[in-house]
Amino acid sequence: MIEQGKQNSPPGKNPISVSTVEQNGPGVLRGEVWLTVESHHAQRLILGRAATPDKPAIIGLVGFADRLRVIWSAARADDPYADWWLIKIDEALERARGRIKKEQKALDECIEQRSALQISVVTTSNPYRVALNFANPYAYWGAHLIAEFDTTARTILTAKQVGLMSESLAERALDGCAGAIRSLFAVPDGYRVLRIDREAVRGGIKAAKAAAELMGEVPQAVLLGEHAAALTPRKAKP
Repeated sequence: MIEQGKQNSPPGKNPISVSTVEQNGPGVLRGEVWLTVESHHAQRLILGRAATPDKPAIIGLVGFADRLRVIWSAARADDPYADWWLIKIDEALERARGRIKKEQKALDECIEQRSALQISVVTTSNPYRVALNFANPYAYWGAHLIAEFDTTARTILTAKQVGLMSESLAERALDGCAGAIRSLFAVPDGYRVLRIDREAVRGGIKAAKAAAELMGEVPQAVLLGEHAAALTPRKAKP
């Protein structure tokens, strides 16, 4: 039986002090997350593209995560518009995943039909690897989506290489999948930070009216908390 601050121990050894264990508990948990891609198409989705006089900016994973951080923080502060935007992000994420999965399934079936050939998907000896440190889970889901797209992109390039897809068809498939991810990454751009919460929206204060003009009327189900994204932050205490 362990007494308060003591436990049975072999002769010659000091008993463990419970109070010492409590004071010297485990430290902060830390870990690493890396995203590795092998195609230039996937790499471009990570980095995005800065605006030029001739071309508009393309938001990549880094910009998506940065904009998401603001929305996630606002959702924690009970901004119903932030909650609404998380729903939009969740829906755009599912659409993009569905688009990529559909393309990958069709490619797999096409390659399997060529049973006379053993076709390996193209790879590189020098993949692009980047460390991830995001403040919310949807940014990591965006990274996961890019990894899935990387597999599909390499499969498309393989199919083109062995003559299973024409160059024009391959380009359309790549643009369709990448476009779905770019559409997801652009969703946060419609959100505006006005530092309001549900009470302010219900009260119809000036900032709430401005929010409605800028972003539309927040759906009643979202305002009441009946409809929420799959991933949401814990609300901060008032």
